[in-house]
Order: sequence, then structure tokens, then C-alpha cells
Amino acid sequence: MSTTHTLSVLVEDRPGVLARISALFSRRGFNIQSLAVGATEIKGVSRMTIMVSVDDFPIEQVTKQLNKLINVIKIVEQEPQNSVTRELMMIKVRSDASVRTEVIEVVNLFRAKVIDVSPESLTIEATGTSDKLEALLRMLDPYGIREIAQSGAVTLGRGPKSMSAAR
Repeated sequence: MSTTHTLSVLVEDRPGVLARISALFSRRGFNIQSLAVGATEIKGVSRMTIMVSVDDFPIEQVTKQLNKLINVIKIVEQEPQNSVTRELMMIKVRSDASVRTEVIEVVNLFRAKVIDVSPESLTIEATGTSDKLEALLRMLDPYGIREIAQSGAVTLGRGPKSMSAAR
């Protein structure tokens, strides 16, 4: 049975850190479902959000090994009920004049935005949970999806508590 875990990992912003961390997951045979890396409120520190699928294996083993890496500052497993997770997706949809209004209605229903228009297509920007984005894709599919680009998930814990010690 496979279980998905979301880890927020604060790391030093140095070359090679991402490669070392992804290699650790690979050696263990874990499938990284989503990976996003970006700057934090602290200069020189990046946040990695890693969604990993684990088959009958405790995630604690990996977190212990991650903690041994010199560039890792802190690791928190984000529980779905105590965190907020979002992804970004851009979708290019076939949309000539005959269906454009219908496509825009779907876009508005999902609180997404049209970010580019051409005579034959619309490019849409949507953010939300993976379930919301999948539902949007199902609604747009009949019009003809030409292209999709999707970010990895990013997660923050709920409430005032911060993962970093700087606040």
C-alpha cells in the first residue's frame, strides 16, 4: 500500500543540495510525486516542498537521513489537516470564436484567469489543490487541451506558527 507524505525542508541555498536530496530518495526507491524549491523569508535559505509516495516503509527513516545532510536545516512533515497546499497550472485550450464564451465560463467557475488570447486558443492560469486542477482539466478536455505546464505543490502550515526560527 502506497502512502503520500508532504515534507517541508529548509535547506541552505547552495549548489548541489537539490541533487543530494533527490538522490537520497532515489536510493531508497521512493517516488517523488511533486517537488518545488524556492526562496524563503531568510536570505540564503530555500524551502523544498517534497511530496513523496512511500510503499510500506516508514518516512521517518528518510527524514533521519535527510537530517544528516549538512545543508539541511529543518524538516517538517505537513499533515493535510494542518496545512495549506497549492499548485499552479497553465493550460492552453483550443478556443475559437464559437466556443470561447463557454470556455471563459468554465475558467470563471474555477476562479482561474485567462492570461493569453489568440484566435484559436486561450491560455489559462489556475491555482489550487490537485483535486481542483484535475476537475478543471476534466471540464476543459472536451474543448481540446493543447498544452499543460504545472508546478510542484507548495505547502505552509496553518496558523501563526512558523517553520523557521527567524520569526
